[in-house]
Amino acid sequence: MADELDLDLVEISPKADPPVCKVADYQKFLYQQKKKLKEMKAKATKIVVKEIRFGPNTDEHDYNFKLRHAQKFLTDGAKLKAFVFFKGRTILYKEKGEILLLRLAQDLEEYGKVEQLPKLEGKKMIMLFSPMILGKRKK
Repeated sequence: MADELDLDLVEISPKADPPVCKVADYQKFLYQQKKKLKEMKAKATKIVVKEIRFGPNTDEHDYNFKLRHAQKFLTDGAKLKAFVFFKGRTILYKEKGEILLLRLAQDLEEYGKVEQLPKLEGKKMIMLFSPMILGKRKK
């Protein structure tokens, strides 16, 4: 039948019993498959991770400045990675860094939720936040 119509016999589901085939134009079939794949990729949500860096001795003004940025990132739907970087001998103030990150978590609880509690990895103490609602909120 496919030869009579100058079309191709396209195997749709080879694992089915019996295999499922369709009489169609093979190039058009490939084009439609690519188009569907492209559409699905466009609809997929892209997760953005923003980072905010603190020092163990961050002042109040700097903390508030970075807190406002963190709030904006979370309301825009991005994940947030806040970390305290310890340089040289400041590694002695691990508890200061942990207190700072826990304070940040408390201040951001209405904008996002804590995904990972403070964890020391080398010279960084890292904490992850995810937004309450994925996607952009209307203002």
